[in-house]
This record gives sequence, structure tokens and C-alpha cells, in this order.
Amino acid sequence: MQKLKAEIVITIPADTVLVTKVEYDELKQKELSGVYWNMKELEERINKNSEWIKENILYPTRFKKTLDSDNGGFVFYPKSKGQTWSFQATKILNT
Repeated sequence: MQKLKAEIVITIPADTVLVTKVEYDELKQKELSGVYWNMKELEERINKNSEWIKENILYPTRFKKTLDSDNGGFVFYPKSKGQTWSFQATKILNT
């Protein structure tokens, strides 16, 4: 049996960097570190309107206990009229 050896040259543009999948995931995670989304940003991310999000995710008791930041979750529920929703981005993506 004969063995052949081939060499391939691939040119990578100067504005491009190759990283491993693990490195890429770590960079994405760091990019969102300390970032909080408002309701509008969450709507855009999950492609659902705020009423659907509230009705199906935020208000049902079985989810609220886990999601509420007062219990260690990543959702900051408005405590009074005029306050806005806030969602910790890194924890949403890891859920």
C-alpha cells in the first residue's frame, strides 16, 4: 500500500482570527458580563411580545420563585409603578 502526503495552504485574511469553540464561548460570555436587558431587548432576543413573556414565563408562580432576583434569579421584577423590568443577560443565556 502506498502512502501519499499532501500539503494544503489556506490563506487567512489579516482581519480574521481563528479561535477554538471554547475560547469563542468564553469571549461571548464575557461580552455579556454585567449586561442587563430591558423588556424590549428581551422581546427582540426571544421573538415574543411582552404580554406573552409575562403570561407564560414571568408571572406563573412555578417560574417566578426561581426567576425573581430576590430569590437569586436573574429577573428584576418591578416593585412599583414606573419601575422597569431588568434581565441579567448572562444568566438568561445559560438557562
